[in-house]
Parts: sequence; structure tokens; C-alpha cells
Amino acid sequence: MEAAYFITAIGTPLDNDENLHVEGLEKQFEDQAAAGIPAILSAGSMGCMQLLRDSTYRALAEHSVRCWKGEGELLFGVGDTSFARTKDRIEFANQFDFDGVVVLTPFHSKFSQEDLVDYYKGLADVAKSPLYLYDLPAVVGMAIDMETYFKVAEHPNIRGGKISGRREFSCELIRRIDPEKFRVIVAEPYHIDQLLNEGVTQQLEGMFAIAPQWTVAIGQGVAENDQDAAALYQKGIYELRELLVSHKKPMGVFTALMNARGIPGKFHPAPLKALDEEELRQLLSEEIVRQLLGEIPLA
Repeated sequence: MEAAYFITAIGTPLDNDENLHVEGLEKQFEDQAAAGIPAILSAGSMGCMQLLRDSTYRALAEHSVRCWKGEGELLFGVGDTSFARTKDRIEFANQFDFDGVVVLTPFHSKFSQEDLVDYYKGLADVAKSPLYLYDLPAVVGMAIDMETYFKVAEHPNIRGGKISGRREFSCELIRRIDPEKFRVIVAEPYHIDQLLNEGVTQQLEGMFAIAPQWTVAIGQGVAENDQDAAALYQKGIYELRELLVSHKKPMGVFTALMNARGIPGKFHPAPLKALDEEELRQLLSEEIVRQLLGEIPLA
């Protein structure tokens, strides 16, 4: 069985003025490397890229390259609301040695599938690094069609796509497209172990930022055919995600969990809010959080 390949979509730590919290970014990268995570997506949706001021985005690119140098693959988010705006971001990113730039489907005007083909091919012409599609229909309100993937895969600088929340579609695309030409990266945090058992090894997720050790342990469990261990850590990821998405301040929860793990900064740009004292107390008392922090065993 091919080994699991996990890509963490990291958060963007900010100071109180919404500048990049450099120490927080450094510690986050160190945390991922120590856990054995081989690849990073910086400036993705978990990193709230579209909410960052331009100077913070530029600093994020510079320091991401510095912090992850020599550790593994580094992808960087460049998607914006239009061709011109995304092209500007790609031209900025071209000055860095990213292993790929990741382009979210436009999220203001809804393009047709034909428009998307032109959009992605035109941007790939500009990008120095390989270009990856970012298919996130739950956020942008539209999905990329199978035929669109086949068409964009014809471009020599479009190397793959990250697909969120479309498990059956992703598996079908993997079966039908040439893996030598087009890489399919799946985001399904509730089914990490199941997908690994099905041979879907390339997975990307923001939850990996919170629990990188548990993430790697899922891959190790599957590789060693210890399905009980893999299921145990999968259950931990599931419960953490449920805790986060069910809260009225999900990015405030993300900040609190990262801070509790020793990674400083706020990961919730304004107007998103931090937890108040009672919300923080309740969060830190949750069994799954105590397990994450090593206060009690995962069970």
C-alpha cells in the first residue's frame, strides 16, 4: 500500500493589529515538522487568506518559504474573486520557490464551467509554479464538473486539484484521470482512515493543523494494518472537528486550541471573535480537548 501523504492547511496567526504573528507561524511550522507532516498549504481557507490585509499576505508568503525550507512540499493559496486579481497574486507568488500555487474557484461572480476552463488555463500560463485547482463548493457555492477537470488537465502547468466534501466524485475522478498528469488531493476529515484503506493517499485538511500527531498516527495505523489504532485517532479528529464547526465562533475555537498547544497568535481575523472567558473554560474542559492536550489518554 502506498504511504499516506498528508498536507496541512495551516492557519495564519495574527497580532492584535492583524499583522503576521511571525513567532506563531514559526512555531506552527515547527509543530508540523516535528509530527512528521510532509507538506503544507499556506494561505488556504483555514488561513483565511481572503480576509488578510495585503501586507500580511505578502509577509505570510515570505515567512512560509523561510520556515518550511528543507522540510517538504509547500503550496500557497492565490485564489481571489477575478482573473485579474488572481493573476496579480500569482505574479507576486512567482518571486518565491513554491512547489505549487492553489487557486480557489472564484467566490463572488459565479462563472460557467466553460469560463472556469479559460480561467484556470489562463492563470496557468502566468504561474511559474505548478497550478492546482481548489474545489470548495460548500464555501464558493459551485462545484467543478468532471469534464472541466479533464479539459484543464490538458494544460502542462495544471498539475492537480484539491477537492473538498465530494468523496464519491473525488474517487471517480481518481479512477478516470491519468495520475501522472493530474494529482487529485482529497479533503474528507471524517473519512481519513477509510480513504487510506481505499488507496486515496493524498489528503489535505485544516484539522491537521490542530492535531498533526493524531493525523500521522492514522496513517501509521493503516500502514501497519492496525485498524483499531487508526479508527481511534480518526475518532479524535472527528470529535475535534464537530466541536469546532458546531460552535458559534469556530475560528475562535481554532485560536483557543492552537494557543493551548503553545502556538501563539490569533487565527480569527476581524470581525471574527475570540472566545470569552466562560467559553474558553468550557472548551478546555471538553474531554476531547483534554485528550488533545495530553491531559488524559485518547480513548
